[in-house]
Amino acid sequence: MKFLDEAKVWVKAGDGGDGVIAFRRERFIEYGGPDGGNGGKGGDIVVEAVDGLNTLIDYRYAQHFKARKGGNGAGSDRSGAGSDDVVLKVPAGTQIFAEDKETLIADLDAVGKRVIIAGGGDGGHGNAHFKTSTNRSPRRADPGYPGEEKWLWLRLKLIADAGLVGLPNAGKSTFLAAASAAKPKIADYPFTTLHPQLGVVRLNATEEFVLADIPGLIEGAHEGAGLGDRFLGHIERCAVLLHLIDGTQADPAGAYHTVRAELEGYGGGLVDKPEIVALNKLDSMTPQGKASRIKALERACGRPVMLISGATGENVPQALRALANAVYAKRRGEA
Repeated sequence: MKFLDEAKVWVKAGDGGDGVIAFRRERFIEYGGPDGGNGGKGGDIVVEAVDGLNTLIDYRYAQHFKARKGGNGAGSDRSGAGSDDVVLKVPAGTQIFAEDKETLIADLDAVGKRVIIAGGGDGGHGNAHFKTSTNRSPRRADPGYPGEEKWLWLRLKLIADAGLVGLPNAGKSTFLAAASAAKPKIADYPFTTLHPQLGVVRLNATEEFVLADIPGLIEGAHEGAGLGDRFLGHIERCAVLLHLIDGTQADPAGAYHTVRAELEGYGGGLVDKPEIVALNKLDSMTPQGKASRIKALERACGRPVMLISGATGENVPQALRALANAVYAKRRGEA
């Protein structure tokens, strides 16, 4: 299934049904009277977060959604039928923005959350509604009120507990494959990952968390270089970031600073999230290169650095345990 994390849709709630003008004409009743019923309510447009979806691909081609008009009233004080709502099903983590793409209308960050984004119009009153002691034969009925109509942007931010960041070819996809049952594309060229990948990491029978891998960042990503920073929104909800550095490159400290600069340029609070730094590809480093690179990287980031190998699995369990501790601390409200 193709990954799509942004879509523009047009929604139109149903108009209310019209009220009617009607009078009773019954045998043996000397005086008739107004009995025109009210119109029914138009259908609402509802957006609901459901389980089992992880993309907005359903809204790639179907972009217009319109609810039905409410039924018109009828004689004998019969009200029109209300119309059914139109429900748009989206993945959990979907945000709804106004047409300006800046005004946040709703954030459906959990399965089951739903919001009415366009309200159906109320039905118009029939002439029975206007009967008074001084106006016993009103000849007035109102049309139904129009339903709301608007353009909206749907933007998906995946629900993940931990996120992987790093330069292209830092080994993020390899690490995700080693840590979970996910099967991302792995190759020896940059930008193998073209869209975010999710994997469920199970440490034991009771502990698990969701790990997200996003396409690699390069210098100038927040200005559109490479694949840009459009996928960084998918790790905004993460409790912790695992920053992977390619241990086979000559300047790991420079790689660290490059990615941190792009996170800061993007904003969204990413630079303030807890971070675990790991020097990857341990299996491809010489002992001398390992010592010099880890020393330079620790000086750059100001914290201890883990040594791991996603390809062989060496020290991967320790990295996952560190991620799990941060995730569960966030769930307990300690971070």
